[in-house]
Amino acid sequence: MEGLELLEEDDSDTVFRDVIFLALAGFIAIVLLLLPHLNPPAKAEEDAPSPGNVIVEIRWPDDRNTDVDLWVEAPGDVPVGYSNKGGVVFNLLRDDLGLHADFSGLNYEVSYSRGVPSGDYTVNLHLYRDLTGQLPVPVTVVVSVKPSPEQAAKQILATKLTLKQEGQELTAFRFALDKSGRLVRGSVNNLPRPLRTGKKT
Repeated sequence: MEGLELLEEDDSDTVFRDVIFLALAGFIAIVLLLLPHLNPPAKAEEDAPSPGNVIVEIRWPDDRNTDVDLWVEAPGDVPVGYSNKGGVVFNLLRDDLGLHADFSGLNYEVSYSRGVPSGDYTVNLHLYRDLTGQLPVPVTVVVSVKPSPEQAAKQILATKLTLKQEGQELTAFRFALDKSGRLVRGSVNNLPRPLRTGKKT
């Protein structure tokens, strides 16, 4: 009788352990199946829609403690740059001071427009300060246009300029867009037009 009772107890312990093990294995399987869905991979930055319609970007070497300023002017609007960060059309979204208070490690500035008014645009660069002592400073300028929210931004102009001394202001582009946001043929030039001082030419 005693041997029979021990056998029954052993069988119940085995069944209990098996049920617990199966429940644990099932829980682990469910967690493994759900993990990919709890934190889906983020979309690439290229997929993120641009916040503006006319996008003007400048880049210069990231290892230089140099403050290069972007100035833009839209048709019928005031010049927009570090001392006037917003107009009716353009806003300066990032004013980069070089390495000062910059945790991104990137040297760039960008302006975005609200809408695409037809008419003449001007894009200038200004070398505000160079604390690195590595003149000249090469700067890349890119202009892109996104005529409507459904369309992707399309690069229309790009150039590389060299700023040789502090205080220098260069016109990268003067161009015209039509009412559909297309570049007007023959309108692109770089005839100097100061924007920082507010003087018109």
